[in-house]
Amino acid sequence: MISMIMVLNQKGDVMISRQYRDDVSRTAADSFRLSVVAAKETGTQAPVKRIENCSFLYTRHLNMYFVALTRSNVNPALVFEYLFQKIRILKAYLGEEFDENSMRNNMTLIYELMDETMDFGYPQNCAVDVLRLYINLGSIRPQDEPEPSQLTSQITGAIDWRREGIKHKRNEVYIDVLESVNLLLSSTGTVLRNEVTGQVQMNTKLTGMPECKFGLNDKLVIEREDTGQRKPGVEIDDCTFHRCVRLGKFDADRTITFIPPDGEFELMRYRVNDNINVPFRFIPAVQEEHGHTRVSIDLKVIANFSDQLFATNVIIKIPVPKNTAKAKIKASFGRAKYEPEHQGILWRVKRFPGKAECHITAEVELMPTVRPKPWNRPPINVEFQVPMFTASGVHVRFLRVYDKSGYHTQRWVRYITKAGNYQIRI
Repeated sequence: MISMIMVLNQKGDVMISRQYRDDVSRTAADSFRLSVVAAKETGTQAPVKRIENCSFLYTRHLNMYFVALTRSNVNPALVFEYLFQKIRILKAYLGEEFDENSMRNNMTLIYELMDETMDFGYPQNCAVDVLRLYINLGSIRPQDEPEPSQLTSQITGAIDWRREGIKHKRNEVYIDVLESVNLLLSSTGTVLRNEVTGQVQMNTKLTGMPECKFGLNDKLVIEREDTGQRKPGVEIDDCTFHRCVRLGKFDADRTITFIPPDGEFELMRYRVNDNINVPFRFIPAVQEEHGHTRVSIDLKVIANFSDQLFATNVIIKIPVPKNTAKAKIKASFGRAKYEPEHQGILWRVKRFPGKAECHITAEVELMPTVRPKPWNRPPINVEFQVPMFTASGVHVRFLRVYDKSGYHTQRWVRYITKAGNYQIRI
């Protein structure tokens, strides 16, 4: 596994190093300084360098290099995840923009963190909340300091993301289902790419150590339960979960069971490719007149979602040729303006009602050029946000909270769909 962790400054000098195995030495820093730092390879080459039978895996924070050394055939994803977690821990202790001076002023703290987060080259506990309970150098004192027995179970136990003894006056759970629609339409209206990527964000304010059971309208679960409901489920692919979720239960029966962290966290991510309800439909018509002196643009936009909903902050960027002199624009509602710095007409609509149709026309006058070049016609780009709507059809079926005290839990669910890479060719 990992033999040594080093932190170097922009000159290549070693600020901090911690050796976990004896198969490498600090002289390896000279090889890294000459081959990477002095050669200015960062950002141009892969962050993995093989020098004298030793692998250097590195990443940067501001002007510092965080480097892992190993002579074994390690999983690079694991090493980089540890380095990123290390930077995240230091941000929590030293501030988001910690620099070389703050590192030098907190050497004792950093060495303690190095010893707690790695043992004999194997990554260990990297949970900030748990580390803060017993590494604070006297500057941070937890409000509810745990008993030694509780502390031991948190450090070595399976549930290091939540401590015991948490109490809230009101037990509440806030659930946000956030989706991004990625769409690419051809100029004839054919769908070239259509997918939705989503994530479920939660904010839990629950007392004790509750166990939660979470359910979406997953097609496999609904077909297995055979509830007789009319609405079919959604085929959910590529699910990734927070580490609190019991993956064995999910693999066995697609049940999402977990003991949640306290506060905000991302429960899961997913992807949907089939039966996507596209929020907006576009009908473009772009015509270039002979002589390359004028371009006529006609665009119709139709909202496909319910008339009880509305989209906010809709921005439609309609590209125009680079040699555009001026544009005469008429929009049914919203504001549209030719903006040369964006090389296009930006049409902004603050509030777009569902099932509504809007229309924009533009007469674009072009400046004559010595060597006319054909216009490559970039696609129309769209930005929007639709509250309480999911393009994939995913919705929360239930959230059950089980605790030995049997308290009542308030549940709040919010849906938001926004544009990801939403493009229409013209």
